[in-house]
Amino acid sequence: MKFKKFYLWSLILITAGVAISTSACSSKSSEKLVVSTFGLSTKQMRSDVLNPFSKKYNVKVSTQFGDSSTRLTQIEHNPNSNVDVIELAQNNAVTGAKKKLFKKLDFSKIKNFKYLSKDQQQLAKKTNTVPYTVNSVGIIYNPKKVNIKDWNDLWSDKLKQKISVPDMTTTFGPAMLYIAGDHAGTQVTKDDGTAAFKAMKELKPNIVKTYTQSSDLSNMFKTGEISAAVVGDYAVGMLQATNPDLKYFVPASGTYANYDNVSILKNSKNTNAAYQYINYRLSESVQKKVANTKSLNNAPVNQQVNLSKKEAANKTYGDVAKRAKTIDFFYVNSHISK
Repeated sequence: MKFKKFYLWSLILITAGVAISTSACSSKSSEKLVVSTFGLSTKQMRSDVLNPFSKKYNVKVSTQFGDSSTRLTQIEHNPNSNVDVIELAQNNAVTGAKKKLFKKLDFSKIKNFKYLSKDQQQLAKKTNTVPYTVNSVGIIYNPKKVNIKDWNDLWSDKLKQKISVPDMTTTFGPAMLYIAGDHAGTQVTKDDGTAAFKAMKELKPNIVKTYTQSSDLSNMFKTGEISAAVVGDYAVGMLQATNPDLKYFVPASGTYANYDNVSILKNSKNTNAAYQYINYRLSESVQKKVANTKSLNNAPVNQQVNLSKKEAANKTYGDVAKRAKTIDFFYVNSHISK
């Protein structure tokens, strides 16, 4: 299956850059750690994760921010980079594992690993990347301009030149293809995506642009360029903060889930600090903190964490998590380069 056909429908392709920054830390730090992570909510990432970790473990933390696929590509092309720990979307984590970019993990060094579900532990052992949050895809729209109740509504003639969907290279690009397969009535893995690609071709008149970063949607909504978008739940808070009228929902028919995973680069020279960081990321207190909408809005994977109804809003948690289907990224990634 030629997943790259998806690019032909992309009306715009933005290559996201990355930036290196230094987190606040003690001048007496005895260890160093370079963390490569997502470029969304960087302020909250520093204040709620990186800086507290640096202080607690006396580690000097430097950070690389950017989109998942771009950062993975950089690591792949420069295996001797100074990055120690990398946080990636599940599809990129699977790719990195297949290309043997990560260290083989000693899970006995991650005390909080036992609080993950059996499926999450199995994924970690299979890829040497540890899930630290789960997210899923839904629809965000301006109710003053359009009315959407289900995935199938995206194909309505009423939405001509009104929507934006994730590019195939992004976290939820494969999910968009799975959604198209559902619309066509044939699962992607049943016919190598033939029906899904046909459905995407039928959707093309409604697509204004494809996007590679969720932050790109903010201005498109603000200028009225789009009225609806398919987006990961982790970006909802950011989009509603800049466009208060927007509404987000997960269709009753279900959604597709994705884990964000953390791993240690094969050539990392700061392994001790890297294991401390992964364990810290999985700790109950940190998972609870970053689940806050004013923080990273990350749904917890630590099963010790309980969220209130308000805290669980717009997250892959509770009822939404029960409706979330999985994407076979091993299957998807094996076909992308064909």
